[in-house]
Amino acid sequence: MLQPAPFPASRPRRLRQAPWIRSMVAENVLTPADFIWPCFVIDGQDRAEPIASMPGVDRLTIDRLVAQAREARDLGIPAIAIFPYTDPAVKSPGAEEAWNPENLVCRATRAVKAAVPEIGVMLDVALDPYNSDGHDGIVQGNEIVNDETLIALEKQALAQAEAGCDILGPSDMMDGRIGVIRRALEAHDFQNVAIMSYAAKFASAFYGPFRDAVGSGGALKGDKKTYQMDPANTDEALREVAADLAEGADMVMVKPGMPYLDICQRVAAEFRVPTFAYQVSGEYAMLKGAMGNGWIDARIGTLEALMAFKRAGCSGVLTYFALDAARLLRE
Repeated sequence: MLQPAPFPASRPRRLRQAPWIRSMVAENVLTPADFIWPCFVIDGQDRAEPIASMPGVDRLTIDRLVAQAREARDLGIPAIAIFPYTDPAVKSPGAEEAWNPENLVCRATRAVKAAVPEIGVMLDVALDPYNSDGHDGIVQGNEIVNDETLIALEKQALAQAEAGCDILGPSDMMDGRIGVIRRALEAHDFQNVAIMSYAAKFASAFYGPFRDAVGSGGALKGDKKTYQMDPANTDEALREVAADLAEGADMVMVKPGMPYLDICQRVAAEFRVPTFAYQVSGEYAMLKGAMGNGWIDARIGTLEALMAFKRAGCSGVLTYFALDAARLLRE
């Protein structure tokens, strides 16, 4: 690396002395186009239901979600990711509600795409919102079975594509699922539906508030360590990403986000493909807790935390701060 001239010929503060020059020489830029907004949908009409473990985040009925999707579009956010709060009465060991064309996310997708066609819709491909065992795959005995789950995931992906989603986000971490989904999309004339693979998804404590939000936490039996990755591993993350790209993923994701910035950086540098991070519910809850107590400046802290993902090489970030951050950037 080229060494700078010694002081006083070199004065790095020259390039920090005013906002205009700091902006001019910034190495990374954060814009609303970098965000995907994850949102939660519930049945009903004209209703918002606060999520206690995620201050400021509500479950929304479809009509309210449509209104928020319009705001997201107007703020320059390119896509939303919709997650359902599923009625326990329709959950089952086989998770059949996952491919019901009239399930909550399919109805929400059709409504959003009809009212706000300019915004992209991403849907989660995994069984946990619909599985009475709370797992991302089908449970047989004490095992989350892989190949039987792939059959269910294929049906779910096709139902979501038929509903009009633009991006499928397989988050289940079953082996071979990207290839199965890509082949099914091609065979059913959904070749333009993109896949953003949750390629490096770690078994993490930071998912707790999300499981509250979708109602899967209380149903979960055991843990997800036989399919989600060990937080100790980094080379394994690269192998998972390589496999998903070879099977047909268009984009990849690292989840969680901030505790795994090293993974983000390695993936982005190694593969040179669109790489996203999910700033997950536990990260959001921690930051909101500190902000609510006045320990972190909310305005500065929100944008600083999101800039970390761009600095690590990410193309974008799924974040519950998306609307707030886009408003701040507009200001």
